[in-house]
Amino acid sequence: LAYLIYTSGSTGRPKGVMVHHRGVVNYLWWALRAYELAQGSGSPVHSPLAFDLTVSSLIAPLVAGRPVVLVSEEEGVEGLGDALRAGRHFSLVKLTPTHLRMLATQLRPAEAAGHTRAFVIGGEALTAEGIAFWREHAPDSRLINEYGPTETVVGCCVYTVNAGDPRSGSVAIGRPIANMRLYVLGEHGQPVPRGVAGELYIGGVGVSRGYWRRPDLTAERFVPDAFGAEPGARLYRTGDRARWRSDGQLEYLGRTDFQVKVRGYRIELGEVESMLRTHPWVGDAVAVVRDDGPSGA
Repeated sequence: LAYLIYTSGSTGRPKGVMVHHRGVVNYLWWALRAYELAQGSGSPVHSPLAFDLTVSSLIAPLVAGRPVVLVSEEEGVEGLGDALRAGRHFSLVKLTPTHLRMLATQLRPAEAAGHTRAFVIGGEALTAEGIAFWREHAPDSRLINEYGPTETVVGCCVYTVNAGDPRSGSVAIGRPIANMRLYVLGEHGQPVPRGVAGELYIGGVGVSRGYWRRPDLTAERFVPDAFGAEPGARLYRTGDRARWRSDGQLEYLGRTDFQVKVRGYRIELGEVESMLRTHPWVGDAVAVVRDDGPSGA
């Protein structure tokens, strides 16, 4: 194993994802080239080690021989904004769409350009509206939508925003990275045609071992790979809905269950509801997500 990261569980029991070195090395090997990490000045690190996007912002630049700037967790996005103002030509800045929108409220348009070669955005669904500020005021910074659950090592599918892309609506999640395979399957496990929605399954070297001491849940989410040639290979069943577009890019459509993302963290609404129901004064409970804008107040 390389590391163990806990994610939310629908029964109130967080599940530990067992990520192996082979998967991490594959992601880092790919990221060094795709993100041209050696050509920039490193990366600011504003997320905790328990958040797997830190693999991109901390480990990847160090592997490339680039420095990192550590931002105090207490400073949050405000500290990230200060780090951007103080730095130039970072190799990448890895953050969630929520963080990116908050960052746009901190920097003036004249301050936006020249700080990073790339914003690598992941952890939540990305919209064209959420990147509009950076497309206009930081045109030299690549905007990269990186999709990937913890169970398949940070990112397994990416899309780089182009100048001609639409200015509204969802941003595609793109195509698989090196040595990864993505399938959109119907309810009986069969591939669906382009344009048809289905559940997204992930295969390849980045698929983790499963959940720590949870063989039942591992068997449910990590299923035999019916499309690969490697004996014993498995697919991770994401619970995400997606479809292949006519241009060959993958589009994220939402969840098949009630899991949500808040600032990149996976949250099971059923888990929140079950905890609320344990209080003796609560007869029943319903949890929903409310969007209070960039401040998150």
